[in-house]
Amino acid sequence: MTLRRIGLVAWHVFKESVRDRVLYGIGAFALLLVIASIAIAQLSAGEDVKIIKDLGLSTLELAGALMSVFIGVGLVAREIDRRSIFSLLAKPLPRWEFVTGKYIGLVATIAVNLAAMTAALYLVLGYLDWQALPVERRAWDAPAMDPWLLLAVGMILLELALLTAVALFFSSFSSNALLSVAFTVGVFVTGLYSADLRGFGDVVDVSPAVAWLVGLVGWAVPAFSAFDVKASVVHGLVLPNGFVAFTVAYAILYAAGLVGAAVAVFGRREFV
Repeated sequence: MTLRRIGLVAWHVFKESVRDRVLYGIGAFALLLVIASIAIAQLSAGEDVKIIKDLGLSTLELAGALMSVFIGVGLVAREIDRRSIFSLLAKPLPRWEFVTGKYIGLVATIAVNLAAMTAALYLVLGYLDWQALPVERRAWDAPAMDPWLLLAVGMILLELALLTAVALFFSSFSSNALLSVAFTVGVFVTGLYSADLRGFGDVVDVSPAVAWLVGLVGWAVPAFSAFDVKASVVHGLVLPNGFVAFTVAYAILYAAGLVGAAVAVFGRREFV
């Protein structure tokens, strides 16, 4: 029964998100960027495939991050604003199932949108491969229809699932959507530079206390930079052994911890 209730909440979030005009706007923006990358690639003869792959994957990541932040922070806050939270909590629905279902529903929505945008990217690359000459194909680092692009997309999905957990966590205790967006974006940007923060004391001449504090922040925030394998995939480079397994485990454990923290905060919250 628990899985059924979580599934129903997730399905409700999925349907509601699909109808959200913000989602359509972001998706259309991403598709336009993917298509526009064809024109941009013409400016650099012989590098068109790499440019389209790089721009396409970066666009998927940007569009997905916008979805995670702007829809994720509204998962709980929107129910409070609409006062529908009272009718939901009056039902035999434990709060942890409500929060978990919300999270799974939004991650599923993001996954479906990523799949659609990935299909559009492959269509563009397929057209480029179809009209290319054999001598042009031999100059490419990796084939245009490279299946390893799916690995980069999978890493982007893990990154966005973790970012959604961050947004859900801030949404669980803050009724101010703008504040939740600011916190989530702040953590995301900091996480992109987490590796630099951990080695801050080695490259900047500061006091040991400041270096320790900055390094602590680098270890505490999610390491979003770890999911960036776009350059390796585009250039056909081999990833280190065990990298994918370690990154998947890291994303699952960190996201589970954030969702658990969101459940704990939401479970103690009073609504009046």
